[in-house]
Amino acid sequence: MEKWNNTKQEQYPNTPVLPGPELACRARALQTQLLKYCSDNNVFQASRASRSRLGLGTGRAGQYSRENSGFTLLEVMIAMAIIAIALVAVFGSQSQSLSLANEAKFSTTAALLAQSKMAEIETLNPKDLVSGSGDFGEDFPDYHWDLYVSDIELAGAGEVSEHLKQMNLSLSYGEHGQYEYRLKLYRFVPKTRR
Repeated sequence: MEKWNNTKQEQYPNTPVLPGPELACRARALQTQLLKYCSDNNVFQASRASRSRLGLGTGRAGQYSRENSGFTLLEVMIAMAIIAIALVAVFGSQSQSLSLANEAKFSTTAALLAQSKMAEIETLNPKDLVSGSGDFGEDFPDYHWDLYVSDIELAGAGEVSEHLKQMNLSLSYGEHGQYEYRLKLYRFVPKTRR
């Protein structure tokens, strides 16, 4: 066979030389040594796994294999939809918790401010009780109060109703008064002697 290859080479100088039988024997011996080395060092297991991931050697070209561990476009889209729904829920609960925190802050602050305003009103002379409005200064710039003072008439109470005053205090917070706190107080005003 080698003789035939050499004669072919002489006739056609650009044709590559085909390997002879001794080269084939040497190649087989090297292949055997390589297989023994690879099996001793677990090279084939890694090689099979990487070839499987790449889709090589797992069937015909373009064919899906069960050993292929990649994600399809549909699986990725479903995962993205689940993540989007979860993020919307998280951001919604965050917004709601901020709103509830603002409302709790207003309820606490408004109750204390209303109590201090009513204490201030109770110290006034009963003749000076009039309706009015205002704010709480620089300490609480967005809080405003409105006071409405009125007489009360109770059926069958007679003279007692002449001495009672009803005070309605309303506190609002914000530019448009989105939060409001109301407090009602009754005050007994004794009759002055002449």
